[in-house]
Amino acid sequence: MLTDKIRNKQSGILLYGITPPKIKHTEEEIKEIAAKHIERISKLPIDGLVLYDIQDESDRTDEKRPFPFIKTFDPCEYSRSYLQDLEIPRVVYRAVGNYTEKTFPAWLEITKENQVHSVFVGAASHNQIKPLTLQGAYKLKKEINDNLCLGGICIPERHMIKHDEHIRVFNKIDNSCEYFITQCVYNLEASKIFLTDYAKYAKENNKELVPIIFTLTPCGSSKTLDFMKWLGISIPNYLEEDLKASGDILHDSMKLCIDIFRELYTFGKDRGIPIGCNVESVAIRKEEIEASIELLYEVKKIMKEN
Repeated sequence: MLTDKIRNKQSGILLYGITPPKIKHTEEEIKEIAAKHIERISKLPIDGLVLYDIQDESDRTDEKRPFPFIKTFDPCEYSRSYLQDLEIPRVVYRAVGNYTEKTFPAWLEITKENQVHSVFVGAASHNQIKPLTLQGAYKLKKEINDNLCLGGICIPERHMIKHDEHIRVFNKIDNSCEYFITQCVYNLEASKIFLTDYAKYAKENNKELVPIIFTLTPCGSSKTLDFMKWLGISIPNYLEEDLKASGDILHDSMKLCIDIFRELYTFGKDRGIPIGCNVESVAIRKEEIEASIELLYEVKKIMKEN
């Protein structure tokens, strides 16, 4: 069970992440999409399904968004109303700024019914004024459903600039976060530096290490690569140039993701850090969906071998 693996601080947690359908779809179209999700995901050897709560992040940067923002279906509602036949634990992202101190408790009450797992996400930028902050959400969670298995966001690339991502993680642990899912990883060095400081701080301060679940995403085109950069994903210049010059960017990005995870899994385990993986499938192209499934099986193989 996913909750037990998290609370026992086990390595090898494997998740698969998707975005809910766009709200522009009709009821029939949403049912068709859900049926495809159920068919595909029910066969996967995973511990849980991640459902993202997509935000418009245009306030975070002045650069033009490569793809237009289209609002998606609420992940919790999509999970409850359309994926009920999928017998896999859910990790539902919650962009807490979309709620108020009056509306968020109603959702927290729902989490008591089926013990979903969640990851609380704050505002995309400091410029956004939101009615509910992360701290406010943590407080309400403790009051209403303290048993909710809660995760946090971790951004190793931010550690290269601010050098405090490990401190952010431990502060979130103090606010009842029990695991962390990273932003998509293409910068191996940043992730290794973060893990080193995470383990060192825990040892020096007699703290327990909770699972760090690294997100991997296959990239199928140069435009997708530009979008990943726009989202704030750190891609070293040499890797970007290699991928854009590649004759098969999807194949090469897959190989890169596999190599990154193999090294991070060993690196983390050598330091006593429980390491997991979240394979994202957020594209609609058949080739990229198939690549995400192939990547997931490769990650599973690495976990079994180590």
